[in-house]
Amino acid sequence: MKRSMRVRLVLIFSTMLILIILCIFMANVFLLPRFYQSTKVAQMKRVCTRVSEICENVDWDDQSTENVYEVYDKLDMLSSNSNVDIYIVQIVVYPTSGDIAALNYMYPNNTDRLQQVTKEQLGKYVKATYFGTPLDANCEVLSQQDDCEVYKVYDERVDSNFIELTGVLPDNYWLYLRTNYQSIQESATVSNHFLMYVGVIAVICGVFAMLFVSNQYTKPIMHLVKHAENMKKLNFSSRYEGDRDDEIGILGNSMNALSDKLEETISELKTANNELRLDLERRSEQEKMKQEFLANVSHELKTPIALIQGYAEGLQDNINDDNESREFYCEVIVDEANKMNKMVKKLLSLNQLEFGNGQIRMEHFDLNEILNSVVNATDILFKKNEVTLSYDRNSEPVFVWADEYMIEEVVTNYVSNALNHVKYEKKIEIKTTNNKETVRVSVFNTGDPIPEEDLDKIWSKFYKVDKAHTREYGGNGIGLSIVKAVMEAHNQPYGVKNYDNGVEFWFELDIKD
Repeated sequence: MKRSMRVRLVLIFSTMLILIILCIFMANVFLLPRFYQSTKVAQMKRVCTRVSEICENVDWDDQSTENVYEVYDKLDMLSSNSNVDIYIVQIVVYPTSGDIAALNYMYPNNTDRLQQVTKEQLGKYVKATYFGTPLDANCEVLSQQDDCEVYKVYDERVDSNFIELTGVLPDNYWLYLRTNYQSIQESATVSNHFLMYVGVIAVICGVFAMLFVSNQYTKPIMHLVKHAENMKKLNFSSRYEGDRDDEIGILGNSMNALSDKLEETISELKTANNELRLDLERRSEQEKMKQEFLANVSHELKTPIALIQGYAEGLQDNINDDNESREFYCEVIVDEANKMNKMVKKLLSLNQLEFGNGQIRMEHFDLNEILNSVVNATDILFKKNEVTLSYDRNSEPVFVWADEYMIEEVVTNYVSNALNHVKYEKKIEIKTTNNKETVRVSVFNTGDPIPEEDLDKIWSKFYKVDKAHTREYGGNGIGLSIVKAVMEAHNQPYGVKNYDNGVEFWFELDIKD
């Protein structure tokens, strides 16, 4: 099972917190006593220096002087503030027989030097004689200098450790400082117990705090993951909506820009893909299409050209002298010329599609706008032909991928074809049907069904089911050919379906992103 980043962050934070607490605990056990001892030694030396400064130029023999009492006050204050006991002792330079015995006790291997006692030996003598603590195995020298020595001493009498200092003062006075060392061990023990309780509480609180903090980061990341999944499915409507200005916000904005770029690129790829596929298909058919095109154009133009030529020659030869006949001749010529003009325009449009000159540009647009535009443009023809139109205008947009201009041409041809063939009840119905990934547009008109044998042929150029009827409204069999060319260029389905009371033409387009 994969661990989420949220769980990983909590585990990492908890582990680091526990390690920090353990480090502090070990430091209390192993490092704190040494640090405390070093600090106390430095403190004893500072107190020694301060005492030397206070006692400088003091006449201890004259106890009545005000100066001596001030010194006592200063020494008491220094002792209280530093928690150090201060003793000042005066001894003689030449030891007595009792002193020599004491020195012999301290220096058993140096009895030949007892008559040449130094001040350093007298300092140790002071300690042994006046305070009953000989320099034995319980005494550890911590620091030695010319004017003072510092010891760590275990006093069996009180079962406690002390740090002591003996130093030299002027006029054969000696300084003895003593402070308790036992308290640090008790403090370390208490501190470790306290740290253990506090550590447990800190870990528990830290876990909950980290869960809350990690949620502030994992939640937007999960939004980005969902956004990425939508992009993976080519759904570019998903957006990152956060307003953060940190790395997550930068990533989200970058993904939005990437989504826009991918949508644009896919649109271009769709266009390029259609062009490539169609280009391969068109190459094999171009020669055949050229031949068919020339033959059909020649056939279609032959009749109107013959009519124009015949009526023009009649006018030239003055076959009919009356104005009404000449006007009729002119109307026929103009009407045939208009039909030829429309046919040529449609042929040019169809030729561009079939030969690849009409580029298909994939766009994302609202299909309802196209349908509304065509219906509004042909409304006058519906009224002129007394046709009842059934069309429900959708309030919701239907976005499709296609060439907007060419799809409008398809809808126009379907509606025009329905108007030309509507009969009986004279009803035309335009509707759209959503099929999840595609949308179908259908145009139905009441009238005669198309014969089954002609259903596959109506999409061919210049093919007419009822040639006499198509001649009445000027049809030339090119409109449905244009529909075929456009839909095949889009690689989308299209078709026609017969009903008992009419015919329905339809086509489909992609609506999925």
